[in-house]
This record gives sequence, C-alpha cells and structure tokens, in this order.
Amino acid sequence: MALVRDIFGNPFRPISLAPEWRTPTAVALALRMYDARNFDAMPILADALQDAGCENGDILNHCRGNQPHVRGCWVVDLILGKG
Repeated sequence: MALVRDIFGNPFRPISLAPEWRTPTAVALALRMYDARNFDAMPILADALQDAGCENGDILNHCRGNQPHVRGCWVVDLILGKG
C-alpha cells in the first residue's frame, strides 16, 4: 500500500505544484533521484521546496516521511513535469 501511495498520492486530494517551486535546485535533485533510482535525498528536496516557498504539508510531509520512494513518486514526477 505504501508504494501505491508513493506513486499516486491521495487521489481524493489532488495537488498541483506552483511553478515557482520548480527551482533549479529542486529540479536537479528530483532528476538525480529519478535517474539513479535512489531517493535518499527526499528530505533535502523538501528543504529546497520549502526554500522556494512551498508550504504544502502534503508535499513536504511526503518528502520527509519514512515511506519508501520509487521511480514514479508523485512529488518527483510533479517537479519533473511528468505528473
């Protein structure tokens, strides 16, 4: 169930990403994690998004949570324009 939540998020609460949150740092982190399939930097991505003005608890908590992350993570996909 955790992997499904990582990929699809909460279908009852769709989330969009504000364009100003797609900073070069956030995009670079997301791309590096996506390409390497290593999501250890998710908490750092949360910090980068917060520095860019993101205050969305669903996004920040997802990035900082202990759940597993995989390629297709909804936050990473939003940042990379795949979602």
